[in-house]
Amino acid sequence: MKRIAEKFADLRARNEKALIVYLTAGDPSLDVTKKLIFALEKSGVDILEIGVPFSDPTADGPVIQAAAQRSLKAGTTLEGVLKMVAKVRKVSNIPIVLFGYFNPLFAYGVEKFAQAARNAGVDGVLVVDLPYEEARELRDYTDAVGIDFISLIAPTTDKERLSKIVSKASGFLYYISITGITGTAAPKISNIKVEIEKIRKITKLPVAVGFGISKPAQAREIGRFADGVVIGSAVVRLIDINKNHSDLFKILSDYIRNIKKELRQ
Repeated sequence: MKRIAEKFADLRARNEKALIVYLTAGDPSLDVTKKLIFALEKSGVDILEIGVPFSDPTADGPVIQAAAQRSLKAGTTLEGVLKMVAKVRKVSNIPIVLFGYFNPLFAYGVEKFAQAARNAGVDGVLVVDLPYEEARELRDYTDAVGIDFISLIAPTTDKERLSKIVSKASGFLYYISITGITGTAAPKISNIKVEIEKIRKITKLPVAVGFGISKPAQAREIGRFADGVVIGSAVVRLIDINKNHSDLFKILSDYIRNIKKELRQ
């Protein structure tokens, strides 16, 4: 069983929901990102999304856009991110999803990327600007090496398109709780519940909900009907605010523990 599937199965057996956390790789440095990964794992994070910085992150809000710019300014590259993941994988079995945009992968070479990602220990990829109609350009290569292709489902996704996306997805489905960019609005819980119920009628894949989630109460409510919650901007903001603080790891760990507590039912 793949690491992502194994994680969701383990959580289901313990009646827990997944806490998935996003980090921008290289903000403030790749060495700090590696240390943050270990701290987050110890604090209860179940799956990590590692953002590959890109100069034009159109789906991201101002917090993650700024983090990507800081990371690029610090010299972060896709090659560097993969090397960092390989170092993490030597001592940790936490599922890791690379999150980003197609341009850096295309520039690197999609087949070369898939092989390098597998060798580094990457478990899944999520490419936000690669629509279903074009996804095969990457998915054929990730499927061939056993990397899960994580697909996005939006509130505007109709039934026909949903069926097509689900038929080729693996790992889990990422439901976008709001239309727009990350970290800019709070999701409406009742609307999400209705949409998740529609998705469950056509697939047994786990469904995680992201965009706009930052508070324990939100995680608790969404965890009642989803398989996991994704927190990104709130974590990236905490890291930026406290990056020069000696208690950065404690501050972040306390925040994560408070969220995870609400996902244990």
